[in-house]
Amino acid sequence: MALLFGIISNALMIYSYALIVYIFMSWFPGARESAFGSFLTKICEPYLEPFRKIIPPLGMIDLSPIVGILVLHLARFGVFELYQMIAL
Repeated sequence: MALLFGIISNALMIYSYALIVYIFMSWFPGARESAFGSFLTKICEPYLEPFRKIIPPLGMIDLSPIVGILVLHLARFGVFELYQMIAL
């Protein structure tokens, strides 16, 4: 059971890192048009789209990735707490 919770927790952490890389790629022209950039677009945009509907961009600043990362960290914390409850 610990292995399953560990895998879920690590997957959430890796996805958070993927979102951070995706955010930083917007700073470099043409980075999102590369093969790696299009891969990150395919895996990150479906997750960020609901947050963009709730929190529209403020001019040139898009806060949805920050909220998305926060939600992932809260989910990771929830998985850890759930494991703690089950392990007792």
